[in-house]
Amino acid sequence: MTQFTVSRNADVCRCILRRAAVISGTMNSKHHENTVASTWERPFAPPASCPHKADVVIIGGGIVGVSTAWFLAKQGVDVVLCEKGHIAGEQSGRNWGWVRCQGRDTRELPMMIESMNIWRGLEVEIGEDVGFTQGGCLYMARNEKELRKYAEWLPTAREFGLDTQIIEGKELDHHVSGASSRWLGAMYTASDARAEPHKAGPAIARAAIRAGAKLLTACAVRGIETAGGRLSAIVTEHGSIQTSSALCAAGAWTSMFCRSLGISVPQLQVRGTVARTSPADVILNGNVLDKKIGIRRRQDGGYTIAHGSILDHFITPSTFRFSLKFMPVLLHEMRALRISIGRPFFEELGTPAKWALDQESPFERTRVLNPAPNPAVLKKIRRTLDQLFPQLAESEIVESWAGMVETTPDVVPVMCEYEGIPGFHIATGLSGHGFGIGPGAGKALAAMLTGTDVGIDMLPFRLSRFFDGSPMQLESTI
Repeated sequence: MTQFTVSRNADVCRCILRRAAVISGTMNSKHHENTVASTWERPFAPPASCPHKADVVIIGGGIVGVSTAWFLAKQGVDVVLCEKGHIAGEQSGRNWGWVRCQGRDTRELPMMIESMNIWRGLEVEIGEDVGFTQGGCLYMARNEKELRKYAEWLPTAREFGLDTQIIEGKELDHHVSGASSRWLGAMYTASDARAEPHKAGPAIARAAIRAGAKLLTACAVRGIETAGGRLSAIVTEHGSIQTSSALCAAGAWTSMFCRSLGISVPQLQVRGTVARTSPADVILNGNVLDKKIGIRRRQDGGYTIAHGSILDHFITPSTFRFSLKFMPVLLHEMRALRISIGRPFFEELGTPAKWALDQESPFERTRVLNPAPNPAVLKKIRRTLDQLFPQLAESEIVESWAGMVETTPDVVPVMCEYEGIPGFHIATGLSGHGFGIGPGAGKALAAMLTGTDVGIDMLPFRLSRFFDGSPMQLESTI
C-alpha cells in the first residue's frame, strides 16, 4: 500500500480518508481520475493464461514498453508485453509530466522531436484523453551567469529547428504571474508541453490492446532461454513464451535482470519526491523550473510540484560496482544529490545475482517499486511554493509520492540489441527524461525490432559505448 507523506496534520487526515475511499471504491470518479496513485494502488490482475509464442515479447509496462507494443501491434506484429505489477505503476506514472525538447542532450533530440509529433496527434489517434497541452517550458535564471548558460543552448535549438528563445522583463511576467521572486529572465520554448502521467501510460496500453497486442499484468519475467546461442523463449511466472525477439524495458529493474543473464548494464537509481496541490489560481500555463522548484499546471486545475534540484541516492553495492563509470555524473550532480546508506544497501546485497527459473524471482517479491517520499524535501517544496507564489499559500498538498529514476553514466538511454544474445534487446536509462520521449522511443524501438528505418540514428544509444573506450559525453542532467 502506498505511503503518503504530507506537510500538515490536516493533510494527513485528508490523505487517509482519500486513500480509504479509493480502495473501497466509494470515491467519485472525478477525484479518482485525478489521483496519481490510482496507477499502482489497486489489486493486481494476473493473466488467466499465458500465450505459448509471440513474435516479440516486451518486459516492462512503462511508457517505453507500452509505446513499443502499440507501434508493433499497429504493424501487425504479434507482441506480448509482460509487466510484473501494474501498467505505469512505477516511474512512468510518477514523473513530473513534462514533455519537452528544451535543454535535452543532442543525441536525444531527433527522437524527442519525433515524440512531440506523436504527442500532438495522440489523443485523436487513440481516442483517449491524456492531458496533453502545449503550454511552453521555462528555465528560470536568477542572475546573468545562469542566463548566459541557458543562452549557450540556443545554437542547438536553432540547429534542430526549435522555437527556443531567451525572454526577460514584461515578456516573462506574461508567462508567470504573481511571483515574489524577480527572475532576471528565462530560456523559453513555447512548443514544449505537458501531459498527465497517470493517464498517458494506461491509455497507450489500451490502444496497444485494441491494435492486437497482448498485455499481461502481475506477470513477472524470471529470465530467458536460448538455443544455439540465440534467444528462444521468455520465462514468466505463468509459463514460457517462445520467441526469437525480446525487449527488456524494465526501468529501474533492468540492470538486475540483465545481470542475471551475465550482461553488465551500468545503471544507478535516484529517488525523486513529487506532490500535487488542490485546484488553485492560474499563475502559469506551462512548466517552470527554478533551482528551488519544478512546477507545472495540471489538467485538474492544481499544480504538480517538486524540488528543482534535490534527488536522493541510496548507496548500494551497484554504486561501488559502477562508481568509476558514474564518477563524472556524480560530480556534476553533487549539489543536487542527497547521498545516504541504509536498508537499500542490504536489500541489494541480499538479492542473488541469479535464480532458478522455476522458483519465485525478486520481481515477484516486489511487484511495485514504491518508495516513500522524502518528508524533508516535501517541507522544502511547501515552503518554496508559499514563498515564490503567495497566492498558492492556501492551496492544499492533496497527494505526495516518490519514484525511482534509473540513470546511465552519461544520462542518455541505452537502446540496442545485446550482441552476446542475438534477439535480446535493451531499453533503459531514460534518466528522468523518459515520459516525454516515450512515444518516440517506442516508435524507434519498434523499428529496431522489425528491422525497419524511421530515420533516427540509434548508434549513440548502444550499450557498448560504456565499455569500448568511447569518450564520455555529459550534456544534460538527471
